[in-house]
Parts: sequence; structure tokens; C-alpha cells
Amino acid sequence: MLPERIELRLVQMPLIAPFETSFGVETVEEHIILRIDGDGITGWGECVASEGPWYSYETNQTAWHVLRDFIVPLIFKGEIESPQEFPKLAARVRGHNMAKAGLEAALWDWFGKAQNKSLAQMFSAAQQTVPGYVSPETIAVGVSVGLQATPAKLVEQVRGYLADGYTRIKIKIKPGQDVALVRALRAEFPEVRLQVDANSAYSLAGIDIFRAMDDENLLLIEQPLSNDDIFQHIKLQRELKTAICLDESIHSADDAEAALELGACRIINIKPGRVGGFTEALKLHDLAARHNAPVWCGGMLESGIGRAGNVAIASLPNFKLPGDLSASRRYYHEDIVAPEFEVDQDGQMRVPTGAGIGVEVLQRNLDRVTASTLALYRK
Repeated sequence: MLPERIELRLVQMPLIAPFETSFGVETVEEHIILRIDGDGITGWGECVASEGPWYSYETNQTAWHVLRDFIVPLIFKGEIESPQEFPKLAARVRGHNMAKAGLEAALWDWFGKAQNKSLAQMFSAAQQTVPGYVSPETIAVGVSVGLQATPAKLVEQVRGYLADGYTRIKIKIKPGQDVALVRALRAEFPEVRLQVDANSAYSLAGIDIFRAMDDENLLLIEQPLSNDDIFQHIKLQRELKTAICLDESIHSADDAEAALELGACRIINIKPGRVGGFTEALKLHDLAARHNAPVWCGGMLESGIGRAGNVAIASLPNFKLPGDLSASRRYYHEDIVAPEFEVDQDGQMRVPTGAGIGVEVLQRNLDRVTASTLALYRK
């Protein structure tokens, strides 16, 4: 297939409520939406870099620059046979996984529409752990709850999400807001599937905090220590019964292999944007399955464009834990796709079955949240 035009759009989508983590408070989610046109077909992707370098060194400005000046020109050099070719085409660009993942996602959608296959079908065919695997119609999903002012307010929020059907709760923690939050939830909801996410806010000196949580029947403790660390996590995991899950430390299947073999974690959060796209995410999925390590899909407050890809990849067999794939209305008053993503009372979300991402991009809604646009053409 021959890409002829690639469009970058910086979008700013107001959140329904402020979302607080150890990085700070977000009220507007800013991402880059990518559109690729060629052979009469349009593909859509989402780059999940943020306004500032908090979760990652990448920002929307760096991603825009790297896409415009380096990655897109590489794509325009010739025909592309499959989206799995993209990592080799972009290999000259070191790092910048989120920029790469956004364009690769658009390629997967583009090829899916050309082949009249859903992303779930394409991913199922590409993974190697269960040959002939057929994606389920629905997947179990969870909800991520930002930091709240008091344990009582957190309990109130979680009660509402449980009423909405969510069966797995993840709460954000940071120094000074951690053990008390977990204990308050456990006192009120002793059986709920509960996990915590530190977003690398602690050091090994805070080990007693995690020991205090070790008897609270948590599913996992996500990225407690430094964002680029594996070694210190090995030491921490040895001291805990609760499984450590790595997020920010894992940028590739190679990183995952090192972490699992060295005992730095027992579970991995797969975010396609963090690892450079779906092709690498599929490799990571298969690698973790061979190590008998479950994975789950993390979220980056994506619009429905990015959420569609996450839901599709989370339908693979080793995604054994519910991901952060909440309903569109969890974050946004109005999404930029139709149908919007919903969660039923059993905590299930439907996997799109239409070609590519399987949802329609609503141009009027997209235009409404667009801050800037750039169109690039094959020369």
C-alpha cells in the first residue's frame, strides 16, 4: 500500500473531573491524533505523549517534531506491505516510542480496513502463544481512580464505580497518601479486586510502606520505584508477597525479559504507546506468556481512537487481568468516536468487530477539540 497524506492534529479534550497522580493534576488531556490516507483508505492513530515530560521524556511538542521531520518522511519513501514493517522503517530514530506508536497505530487501522479485518482479528493472527486463538466478544475492564483529598472521599468515589459495574479498582498513591487509602477501601470493600499505582514515586527507603500493604490482598503494586529501574525492584519484590507490576521501566520486550528473569516483577502493564506500538506489544505479550507472567493493558486517558486499539489488544489470551480501559464517559463528556465505549454491569466492555479500529471518527467532534493541524504529503 502507498501512503499519500499524513495529518497530525493536536487535540485538547477537557476531562469531566480533575485527575490527580503523583505527577500532578490534569484537567485537559492533550494528545496527537494521526490520520493516514492512501489507496482510498483512511487510518487513524493516537500518540499518547502529554503536554509535559512527567510520565515520559516525550511531550506533544517533541512527538510533533520527530513525526514531522523524521518518521513521516521515512514512511513516504516507498510502499508498505504490513504494519509490522514499521518498526524496521523507523529504527533509525532512537527512542520516541510514543511518537512511533501513534503512527504505527494509524497503519494498523489502515491495513485492517484494507483487509476488512478488525484489529482484534489481526492481533490474534499475529500472536504466537495460542495458534488459532479467537478473540472474545467482550473483555473485563477496570477503572483507575486518581488521588482524593481524604480516604472518605476515595471510598465514596469507588462506591460509585462499583455501582457502575467495574469489578477491579486501581488507586493512585504517593508518599503521604498510601497505606491509609488502602486500609480505608479494604475496610469498606474487603472483597473488591484492588491494586495500587505509585507511578515511580517512592525509593527503596520506603519499603515499610509496601510491607504495610502486603497483607491487604492487593492484586499488585504498580511501578513503586524509579521509572528507569529494574535492580531496586528486584530487592523490593524479594521482600513482598504481593506481586510487583512494572510499567514505566518496560520499554521493549527485551526489558520485559530482563525484569521477569531477574525477578524484578511478576506482572507487566503493557501500554502500546510506551513500548513503541502494537508490534512490540505483541512481542511482549508472547514473551510474558512464555514466562507464565500475566499482563494487562494500561491506559493513558486516550480518546476513543486510542482506546479502540487498547481494547483490541487486551482481548489476547495472556491479558489475564482487567486493564485501565474505562468507559468513554469516565473521562470525557463527549468522545470523538461512535459508538462510545461503555461498561456493562458485569464489568465487561465489547471488543469492536468492525474493520480496523471498528469505530467511526466523528469529524465534527474532532474539529471541536483540535488546537492545531499539519498535513504532510508524499513528494
